[in-house]
Amino acid sequence: MMARAWLAGALLLWAAPIHAQEGLSGPDAFSDIADEQTRSAALFEEMGKVLTHPRCLNCHPVTGGPTQGDDMQPHSPPVFRGEADFGAVGMNCSTCHSAENVEFVTEAGSIPGHEIWMLAPVSMGWQGLSLGEICAQIKDPARNGGKTLEEIHEHHAEDGLVGWGWHPGEGREPAPGSQEMFGQLTRAWIDTGAACPG
Repeated sequence: MMARAWLAGALLLWAAPIHAQEGLSGPDAFSDIADEQTRSAALFEEMGKVLTHPRCLNCHPVTGGPTQGDDMQPHSPPVFRGEADFGAVGMNCSTCHSAENVEFVTEAGSIPGHEIWMLAPVSMGWQGLSLGEICAQIKDPARNGGKTLEEIHEHHAEDGLVGWGWHPGEGREPAPGSQEMFGQLTRAWIDTGAACPG
């Protein structure tokens, strides 16, 4: 009986559309949109499921320091950005955040970590912005750290700190989909003209 239930579950997974992955659709899900600009904007809206998820928003504040958790509460203890986005002197991000996630010993949860733990630059803060405003900001080299669209793709598809969003440690919901899927959406968005939602 157990083997049959397992096999049924495996067949359902196998039969599921390959363009959808844990709440994130791949580029092929938008192929029936004839107008390229409309398709491009729709692709960015799908990317927005990641960009507006707490795993991204917590490190992209518009003012002040980071937020934390799925409910995006102010960071505890209170921390400040500092001049280089690594925290204030004497209390850099690396004071508490090591090169990897560290699970709590006596209770559920973990301290997030990655080799370089830092806030996004002030110019890339987007908490509270509309998806169209985030899109315009991502495309603007004056506000995206001087990146070209190709470098944005590389950042989304390969950057380890971005990838942490799908491996956030115990007690945190991962970003939807996968970094690979997010990279594919970014590639398709760029290839269709990098249009922004209205």
